[in-house]
Amino acid sequence: MLNRPTITRRGLLVATASAFTVAACGTGDDESTGPRTASSTDLVVGGVLERTGTGTAMGELQARAMELFQVQVNAEGFQVGTQRRTLQLKVVDSGGDPKKAAELAQQLTNRDGVNALIGGTVPETSTAISDVAQDLQVPFLSLASADDILTPLSERTYTFKLTPDARDVAQALAQEINRQKIAKASILAGTGRHGDAGVRHMGSALASRDITLGSTVRLPAGDQDFAAAAAEAVLGRPGAIVIWAMSPDAGKAARALRAAGYTGRFFFTPEAVTEETLSDENADAVEGSYAISPGSLGASSLTETGPEGQRRRDLIQRYVTQYGSFKGFAPYAGDGLSLLIQAAFQAKSVDRGRLRAYLERSSLEGMAGAYALTTIRHGGMEADSLGVFSVNLNSWVRTA
Repeated sequence: MLNRPTITRRGLLVATASAFTVAACGTGDDESTGPRTASSTDLVVGGVLERTGTGTAMGELQARAMELFQVQVNAEGFQVGTQRRTLQLKVVDSGGDPKKAAELAQQLTNRDGVNALIGGTVPETSTAISDVAQDLQVPFLSLASADDILTPLSERTYTFKLTPDARDVAQALAQEINRQKIAKASILAGTGRHGDAGVRHMGSALASRDITLGSTVRLPAGDQDFAAAAAEAVLGRPGAIVIWAMSPDAGKAARALRAAGYTGRFFFTPEAVTEETLSDENADAVEGSYAISPGSLGASSLTETGPEGQRRRDLIQRYVTQYGSFKGFAPYAGDGLSLLIQAAFQAKSVDRGRLRAYLERSSLEGMAGAYALTTIRHGGMEADSLGVFSVNLNSWVRTA
């Protein structure tokens, strides 16, 4: 386990009556808490995801997580007030385009009448969706990793973030590099706000562990060659290189670094923990690498006990049945659906305003990790949900 301070959560609450363990953290009364939507039979959630274009590697996995979780939940349904409800999804493809993501979010909200939105695995699309969510007052659960998704909170009151905070990931990476007694590390960061967060937090995290920072290099934008950036990153022979980039750029960067003659260790962020990073063309380059990622859904999940362990096993088995193999990823979107179901249970309503109000008082031990949301903290995942993984025989295996 990572050496983390103990974090007090407000409870471990899950909301499907037969499959989840329920504990009350709100009164469930009927006070007015925000804008209302027309009553519907089901909880309808819109997913705006990158199934093509920028962010596809993560967006497609989260779309699959939503669809598999829907099957699990609807086998029994869940209680909302006096009615038994089911979960309905409307998943659309933004193509990684922020403008299109905003348009789709608006359509789902106004035309389709969804009760909440989930999506945006890259910061740029997520921010575009968040703007729409704030204007139309519909709860939005972001899947992007940039910390500024939620700032300023006064202008993001309808947005919640499911992914780990960049600061926590950076501290966990530095802790593992220090544990391996590596004295010098360089940073190779992707473009955009995700890479910006890595540069901002990783340097200070290394300094806090007395690890010398070598070079800090940014990958070029678009589908360009990474050779020049890789050559710069290996200068000075760092013992480790932190590749702070999303998939598929993470695997491409690893190949470029090996081609530049680097033989040291790679350390990845959660956004690299995808099947694409372990593709055949990346396999040799990434074997033996390390990653910080939510500690669930590694191979050890198959032997876990308890309700959450059973749900994880079910999801993995369904995934293998439908897609042929499972190499591990964090199903943030499934946890987002759990939070919404829990909020609907507690609010006794699927009204948008009431869902938002009860999300602000939610705690959940989910499939990917743990969450404790409040009026002044809308995410992300709790720091002690993170684990250390390594690539062993082309699989992500948890080591700590």
